[in-house]
Amino acid sequence: MDKRKPLVVGIAGGSGSGKTSVTNRIYNVFKDHSVVVIEQDFYYKDQTHLEFEERLRTNYDHPLAFDTDLLIDHIGKLLDREPIEKPVYDYALHTRSDQKIPIEPKDVIILEGILVLEDERLRELMDIKLFVDTDADLRIIRRLMRDINERGRTIDSVIDQYLSVVRPMHNQFIEPTKRYADIIIPEGGHNEVAIDLMVTKIKTILEYGTNL
Repeated sequence: MDKRKPLVVGIAGGSGSGKTSVTNRIYNVFKDHSVVVIEQDFYYKDQTHLEFEERLRTNYDHPLAFDTDLLIDHIGKLLDREPIEKPVYDYALHTRSDQKIPIEPKDVIILEGILVLEDERLRELMDIKLFVDTDADLRIIRRLMRDINERGRTIDSVIDQYLSVVRPMHNQFIEPTKRYADIIIPEGGHNEVAIDLMVTKIKTILEYGTNL
């Protein structure tokens, strides 16, 4: 078993910024080697102790919505080359599912989510920190299309949630984490130059060691 310390890449950005596209682009380059993606969205807190109506009021864009302690524990285990069982969140029931996904340790760990740069303990585990920076008008359009087409939401409900929760939480918690990023990537998965640079950097680190 390879005992080298895995490389941890953190990819943050607002909802609809394109961070998932950046994650997928990097993953697809290294998928034949050794890479795993850990999505922060899978680590929303368990809410089985709450009544369903109370769960519906959960603010999923606030740092306290996440079980960050468990996420840190799991990243630590993967860094020690130990397997984990990644939780699964049930968005229909608004709580954690009984299902878990077995994850084996890999050479590259991509940690992706809106607030992965918000907690200092998580940042300290990362070798490379990225922030995907996209204009607000593009982010809301992408969110509208996703929530209407994939989640059966109405235009009014998406806009209301964006104005009342998503936008203020972005300004308060997500946007300020940009200052912690090593690299800021405008326009997400469409930024070929930035993605090529990141791929080259990761390849260099994997080949010559994480201390470079």
